[in-house]
Amino acid sequence: MALWGGRFAQGPEESAFVLSRSVHFDWRLAPYDLRSSKAHLAVLKKSGLIAAMDADAIAAALNELSAEVVSGSFIAIDSDEDVHSALERGLNEKIGALGGAIRAGRSRNDQVTTDLRLFSIDHMLEVARLITLLQTAILEKASEYVNDPAPGFTHIQHAQPVSFGHELAKHAHAFARDLDRINDWLARTSVSSLGAGALAGSSLALDPEFTAKNLGFDSTFANSIDAVSDRDYVAEALFIFAMIGNHLSRIGEEWTLWASQEFAWAKIADAYSTGSSIMPQKKNPDMAELARGKSGRLVGNLMSVLTMLKGLPFAYNRDLQEDKEPLFDSIDTLMLVLPAVTGMIATTGFDREKMALAAPGGFSLTTEIADYLAKKKVPFAVAHEAAGRCVAMCESSGRELHQLTDAEFVQVHPQLDGGVREVLTVHGAINSRTTAGGTAPVLVTAQIKAALAANAKTEKEIASKHAAFSEMMSA
Repeated sequence: MALWGGRFAQGPEESAFVLSRSVHFDWRLAPYDLRSSKAHLAVLKKSGLIAAMDADAIAAALNELSAEVVSGSFIAIDSDEDVHSALERGLNEKIGALGGAIRAGRSRNDQVTTDLRLFSIDHMLEVARLITLLQTAILEKASEYVNDPAPGFTHIQHAQPVSFGHELAKHAHAFARDLDRINDWLARTSVSSLGAGALAGSSLALDPEFTAKNLGFDSTFANSIDAVSDRDYVAEALFIFAMIGNHLSRIGEEWTLWASQEFAWAKIADAYSTGSSIMPQKKNPDMAELARGKSGRLVGNLMSVLTMLKGLPFAYNRDLQEDKEPLFDSIDTLMLVLPAVTGMIATTGFDREKMALAAPGGFSLTTEIADYLAKKKVPFAVAHEAAGRCVAMCESSGRELHQLTDAEFVQVHPQLDGGVREVLTVHGAINSRTTAGGTAPVLVTAQIKAALAANAKTEKEIASKHAAFSEMMSA
């Protein structure tokens, strides 16, 4: 029996049914729908709206159906419209019309958003877990190269020499912010919609607070219309996923550049590379490129949902059916990309000698001249100009900064004596950057240690939340 149709003289035309049908993608909500049905059944039994004996029979059937969904012995069929109708069919096949009693005080409107919140929380926690593994790989790799100098870049031009461990570790801090966003999202999303009905609540003696607690939510809805129409949590999740994708894309871009012949810094493991079907010599950084490419998909899914949501009036609209596929796709995409990028980073080796040789290139030590003068109380604007004149002098004569004579230094500025050569070294420049968050190796080592400790703490917190969620789902 369909979940609606009593007032219709005929069923939907085939093309209308095919357009309306969603079970081919929302079937993955089945475990969460069954769990929310158990919670709803509990409140119907508690309030006396379903006799205890009947409620127990329905509960037993729901447990059987849950096991069959997990095993794959019960699946949706072509005549099912959505996950809700498919599962009610399964329930009715077990206990007949009594299965329909569970629909009292519940609409697909509050049911589906409750299911989607549960699904989203479950999978967001898994994404968070994978990010902590990625962070560990980044930080452990960074720790290997703390004392190795490399050029630092802005505008993809040599800027100042840095600890290469510092360069690598920057990515972990970006993902730490993603984890912070996830944590904030979890708090905002832990709101039960069950009990809101179609949009106006219910005249039946329901207890939304009881249901929310049963499902592990922190609270229940404050406005029944908002409860069924709110998809902020989907849009926000997609933003988080898009931001993670952008951070992965930056890694992909850097690894692709570093693995090129022009850089030749990175040696990506064969297990995370591919070859060419026509050029036998090729070793391509395809995992890095795919991480970069998939970010567009993640951003696109966010744009799709934001565009769908932007003009919906009043309460539930069928447009909201379009919230699921972009969410599912973004989750699936990250589940593919995160482990591959983690493995790629963990197994990449870097050429210390080439990075060190490149570190002073492009006059990257010029700032040391300006700082040298600034320490002598020369106004920095004047010091900056003098340092730039040193570069111009070198370029015109094909020399490096340290090759300028004492007379030439003094010619540029009277306080620029030969002692400046003491700071015109890569290691000296890097070691001098001792302000908080700087690239001095002693600081970078402490930064990595602190980041690893914070990541381990986060990993434990995520595991605890996931365990509590799993326990709730199995209740």
